[in-house]
Amino acid sequence: MVVLVNALPISSLFPFLYFMVRDFNIASRYEDIAMYAGILGSSFMVGRFLFSVVWGVAADRYGRKPVIIIGAISIIVLNTLFGLSVNYWMAISTRFLLGSFNGLIGTIKAYAIEVSREEHHAAGLSIVTTTWGIGLIIGPAIGGFLAQPAQKYPYNFSPNSLWGRFPYLLPCIVISVFAVPVLMLSFLLPETLHKHPHGKEENCDLDKASIDIEKEEPQNEKACMKEKKKGNMTTLKSIINNWTVMSTIIINCIYSLHDIAYSEIFSLWAVSPTSQGGLGFTTSQVGAILATSGFGLLIFQLTAFSPLAKLFGPIHVTRTSAIISIPLLTMYPFIALLRDQSLWIIINFASLLKNILSVMTITGTFLLLNNAAEQDQRAAANGLQMSGMSLFKAIGPASAGILFSWGQRSQNTDFLPGTHLRSHYYSGILNNELYNHLLWYGLN
Repeated sequence: MVVLVNALPISSLFPFLYFMVRDFNIASRYEDIAMYAGILGSSFMVGRFLFSVVWGVAADRYGRKPVIIIGAISIIVLNTLFGLSVNYWMAISTRFLLGSFNGLIGTIKAYAIEVSREEHHAAGLSIVTTTWGIGLIIGPAIGGFLAQPAQKYPYNFSPNSLWGRFPYLLPCIVISVFAVPVLMLSFLLPETLHKHPHGKEENCDLDKASIDIEKEEPQNEKACMKEKKKGNMTTLKSIINNWTVMSTIIINCIYSLHDIAYSEIFSLWAVSPTSQGGLGFTTSQVGAILATSGFGLLIFQLTAFSPLAKLFGPIHVTRTSAIISIPLLTMYPFIALLRDQSLWIIINFASLLKNILSVMTITGTFLLLNNAAEQDQRAAANGLQMSGMSLFKAIGPASAGILFSWGQRSQNTDFLPGTHLRSHYYSGILNNELYNHLLWYGLN
């Protein structure tokens, strides 16, 4: 539940982000909306990039439980304020602060390893990443169905009511309300930081390499705090010098950029008009597609991922799923040529397969990271990974939004025309009626 409530606000804004930026009247041209939407989508990840390591070190020093509680409180307060945003800059500020106080996912991954026996580590992390993936799917579904309720459901929500004045508040309120019982349950979580194999508690939570075990333990609290600071610095240095951990973090960061860019661009592309190369869907239709993907993803992760990870190992699972994503994403421009039932069936299948592959890749890297890190470094390693991942996820929406805007502005240019930045010759082929019929026959 902690992972779910953490994932929901990250992606819930994607279906209505385009319309929210449009309503703020910040873009001077229609084609620039996607660029401003990308910057707004990145603000959360910028905040998380700056403070993830801080929260990871805090979790190693003060415990997992306080960090989880603070993160749940921040979601309740800041996500509600985001829904009450009256201008573009308020929306960016609240999203940035929400990311800054978000230290949950790195801490909860370390927690999942610590409450599981070694033979259940894959299953424990699979639960975390499954719930995370489901949250990233349910979040857009909540945003898609509940945004602009006065327009979609005029009989239930008056245009003159609070929901009419703040058309994007309802999905934020629903997520914040769900976060309240999660906060209460967080107080019942047992602390795992000071639980050791022999049941002993140490006076200081230190990296074993930083203090000689034979030396006397600190005699007073001041000395203990000094040793802790020294131990935290040693922990970070040892993590950076651990190539297995760092290489896994690098792979995860690169794939995270791709994954968040896809999440944003898919929603923007789906709601864009067909004249601009989009699908012309409503936010409700986008929400339905993502909800279907989430249900299929839940079944796959609960039944198939753990056996696959045990059979082939996390490295092969990560490699294979990342490679299959390449031809799948190459098919997306052709999907826009379809219409009616064929379009609906294929876009749902492609979305489901893409999300399954994404969760397999991310879960594999999480498993590799937590197996490579020691217990007293695990939260800090996850915090470092979250910091790097957040930096790349901050770059992803902004760069993807800029590219998407460029494509929409360049429908008839000689250089890379069209939404998908295809060549002029390729664009001409796509407009050929015979090619469209051949494509239709091939896909069916």
